[in-house]
Order: sequence, then structure tokens, then C-alpha cells
Amino acid sequence: MPRRHRDHVPTRPTWRCAACGIAWPCSAAKLRLLGEYRHDRLALTVYLATLHAEAGEHLTDIDPARLAERFLSWARART
Repeated sequence: MPRRHRDHVPTRPTWRCAACGIAWPCSAAKLRLLGEYRHDRLALTVYLATLHAEAGEHLTDIDPARLAERFLSWARART
């Protein structure tokens, strides 16, 4: 019997990964998003900023700076 595939997407309001259960975006989600948005890093940043704002409404117990780091810092273009 094949295992059911689950996407590495956020669950709300906990903002944990639906597939692996760790804080979203998990490593698998980051890799998928970087691949999907490889030609438009600005669009990725806008998308993540939107999710960051939504998560900030749910995760009020997390330091806002840490939440921004979690959602946005990894997506910066490498120079």
C-alpha cells in the first residue's frame, strides 16, 4: 500500500508543516518555494510577507523579529 503524500504547507493557526510537523516554512517548503519562484524572487518575498503578516496575527507569543527571520530572511537573493 503506497504512503499518502502530504505537501509541506502551513497549517493554521499553528503554522506548522502539514507533512513534517515542524515550524513552517520547513526545509522542504523552502526548497520547493525557491524552485517555484527561481525567476521571480520579488514575488516570493511578497508572498512570504503576506503569509508572515497572517502568521503574526496567530502567533502572538513569538517575538516579531524571530517571526520575520523565520518567514523572510532565507528568501533573500544571494549576491
